Order: sequence, then C-alpha cells, then structure tokens
Amino acid sequence: MSKERVDDLQLNGKKIIQNEDYFCFGIDSVLLANFVESKSNKNIIVDLCSGSGVISVIMSQKKKYSKIYAVELQEEMYDLLKRNIDMNNLQDRIYPVKDDIKNFSLKDKVDIVVVNPPYKKIGTGIENENLVKSIARNEVKCTLEDVFLCASRLLKQKGKLYLVHKPQRLSDLISVARKYKLEPKKMQFVYPNIKSAPSIVLVEYSYFGGNELKVLPPLIEYDDKNNYTKQIYDIYGSEKNGK
Repeated sequence: MSKERVDDLQLNGKKIIQNEDYFCFGIDSVLLANFVESKSNKNIIVDLCSGSGVISVIMSQKKKYSKIYAVELQEEMYDLLKRNIDMNNLQDRIYPVKDDIKNFSLKDKVDIVVVNPPYKKIGTGIENENLVKSIARNEVKCTLEDVFLCASRLLKQKGKLYLVHKPQRLSDLISVARKYKLEPKKMQFVYPNIKSAPSIVLVEYSYFGGNELKVLPPLIEYDDKNNYTKQIYDIYGSEKNGK
C-alpha cells in the first residue's frame, strides 16, 4: 500500500508529493529556503541533497534567480523530485540531476549552493530504519566534508553556501568549512521554545570571504502555549501570500 501523500505548501498553489516510507521534509527545510538570500535574476543556484525538492520549490517562488540545479543521489527520492517539478510546472526553472555530490560538477561556477545534509555521523543513527531514511539522516553516502568540498568546487569567489545543521556539530561546521576556504558569515540558532537549547542552526558561508561572523537574533518556534511564534507565522505567512 502506497504511503504517498500530497502536501499543500500554501505558496502560489505549489504542492509536494511525499512518501512516509522515505524522508519527509521538516521545518528545517522551510527555514533554510527562507534563510537564503538571492536577489539577482542572473543567479545560478545548486540545491544539494535535494530529496523531494521542497527547498527548490520554495525558492522558486520566493527568490530571484536564473535556474536551480536540484541534485539527488537516491533513486526513490529522485523520482519524487522529478514528479514534484513536473506537478508544479517548474521544468524551465528547476533542473533535476541524479548524481553523487562527490562527483557532481558544472562547467561554470555558480552563485549559491544550498544544502540540508544528513545530520548524524555514521554509527549514531537509528539502526532499524530503512535504507532511504538512513542515507537521508546519516552520513552514509554524504559527509560534512563532502558537502564543503563540493561547495568549494562549485562556487564562484565570494559565492554563498547556505546550510542547516545541528548545533552539536558547530565546531565541525566552522573548522571543516575553513579547510575548503568557506568562511561563516551569518549564523542563526533555532529554538523549539524560549526555555530549550537550540535544535538547529542556519549558516551562511562565503567562499574566500573575510573572517567576520554575524550572529542573528534567535528564532523561536513555539510560544508558552505551544503555538507558533510570530517569527514562524511571518515565515509561513509570507509563503501563503507568495511574498
């Protein structure tokens, strides 16, 4: 029995096909897509570890750019990616690529790379989950070092990498990035509520950028009544309004 469903992004009528047996997107993908700054219609964007393509689809409605390359390795997720591009009539805006980021390259350098990579080191994830979920969540096929190496290969000088990850990996997010000349420029911590430790961190890097880091005000998901905060409603509200 198929566990596919179609979720309405409430963003200019765009929808996403997901399969509950695979990896379904969470708020981290939505926040990452919103965090990206792309203000030129000439920008080329690469969405690594694209999965079902939700980040690419959201960016297609909220950012200025020329084209997005959505790169996905797993056959099951790549099938969803292609179908989501077709369902949303984005064939001339998003170009799916089935490839391993360790091999992926383009003839010309790009302006922006975006990635929501696997968070967990090998051996720290749930062992009984299926292979598709395991590869999406654990560094089985894609390590943090693979991400930074690929980004450094793709980006123009001063090009930007946007990434979401776990705060527990913060030392790696800085030290490994610098190994590949990617300097963190902006950082924002996301907290489930005001009393909790941060659950995710959003980072903007500049390729061959200067070493000045700006920490943005914290982003709080829920208030004391377990409702979304105004910050989160503003992000989702802007999607509903297509802004």
